[in-house]
Amino acid sequence: MSKKHFIYWVFQVLGWSGYAVVNIIFATIAEVNVPIKLIYYFFILQGLFFLGSTHFFRHFIINWGWIKKSISAIVYRVLISVLILSAANYLFQLLISYKLGLFNPETDLEPAAVFTNLFLVYLFYFLWSAIYFLYNYMESYNVNLKQEAAINEIRLNALKSQLNPHFIFNALNSMRALVDEDPARAKMAITQLSNILRNSLVMDKKKVIPFKDEMQTVRDYLNLEFIRFEERLQTRYIIHPDSNLFEVPPLMIQTLVENGIKHGISNLVEGGLIQIETDVRDNFLYITIKNSGRLESKKTAHQKKSSTGFGLANTKQRLELIYGNQAKFSIKTVEGPYVLTEIRIPQRI
Repeated sequence: MSKKHFIYWVFQVLGWSGYAVVNIIFATIAEVNVPIKLIYYFFILQGLFFLGSTHFFRHFIINWGWIKKSISAIVYRVLISVLILSAANYLFQLLISYKLGLFNPETDLEPAAVFTNLFLVYLFYFLWSAIYFLYNYMESYNVNLKQEAAINEIRLNALKSQLNPHFIFNALNSMRALVDEDPARAKMAITQLSNILRNSLVMDKKKVIPFKDEMQTVRDYLNLEFIRFEERLQTRYIIHPDSNLFEVPPLMIQTLVENGIKHGISNLVEGGLIQIETDVRDNFLYITIKNSGRLESKKTAHQKKSSTGFGLANTKQRLELIYGNQAKFSIKTVEGPYVLTEIRIPQRI
């Protein structure tokens, strides 16, 4: 027996046993003018009928696929079915009352008594149906959430696994020329790259990381790029102190900075500026990355497959998977000319 079926039978038995016990207790307190033993039999048999009829109803619901129908279709079917079950339950009560010698036509068939009995039985069946459908709806909802989370996790891992080789390749290119020219600086660069790779290994296991950790990776990366560009590369950091209260996708800012250098500053003879600025407003972190250069408005098929397109598409997908429509991403060319990338990230609770 599965866990779900075990829970179902536990609630079935406890629920309808409780119904019989409560009615027996009230009948005992009321001191009815019939043998108490017959009262026991009556409510025990009625409890068993409730147990059997609701289990039959459940079997009917499953076989006819009601769980997958719309709410309006379910409500209509349940109201009709519960009315039929209530009528069957009342007829069973009359039968066992007759068999136990408790049947009294003058009271048991009186319209007000019949209506009251049917209404109470109908209410019990309706409550059972509501609880059953609510449980199955919540279970289905949780399963869908878990499946969606699993799919998102796979997609995020795929995106992050694409980032690392791309990042390592560009970082190694920044160091290659130093090995013969300046061994001391090469040694320092290797240490910086080692720090970045160590951090990236930890980042691979997480959807998001503290903003300060991401910025440390960015600073290490830019320090490596200084080796290649020297005075052609200028950097500026304007970081809001509350930025460290936020978390961001790992290597997201670094990837955008890398694109800014590779497709902006590296194409300019005089070099240019990389500026990273943050602001915090209304529980949102606003990240602005400005780099010298111009955003190409028209791209060839080859350019669309370049690392620029890859980096931007990757960032958009990761933001959407983690934050949904709460995150915003935009990129444009502004006066300077500069390429301005703006990101809005909510604070995760």
